[in-house]
Amino acid sequence: MYIKDGICYADELVPEIEVSSIKNLEDGMMLVEFSTGETRLFDVTSLLDKGSAFAPLAQEENRQTAKVTHGFVSWLNGEIDIAPETLYAESYKYSKEVYV
Repeated sequence: MYIKDGICYADELVPEIEVSSIKNLEDGMMLVEFSTGETRLFDVTSLLDKGSAFAPLAQEENRQTAKVTHGFVSWLNGEIDIAPETLYAESYKYSKEVYV
């Protein structure tokens, strides 16, 4: 339990997380650097199972429009975006030593 801005929350306080940078890789994969300093691997194509809003990301050219906007990732000039917390939770640990 914690209190923030005078409101009591029953959950644990989670520090805010933002996306610092991204790098598109092949086959819908993306390296994502977070404000925590961690770099994680995210499969953009996994979003296709989350509803029709993400359907345009089935096309490689649309995935390549990814950019960091105010700490989160967006595609197609902001038409599609994803919360950094979700991106973090659904991504995988990445070690440069292993994958280079």
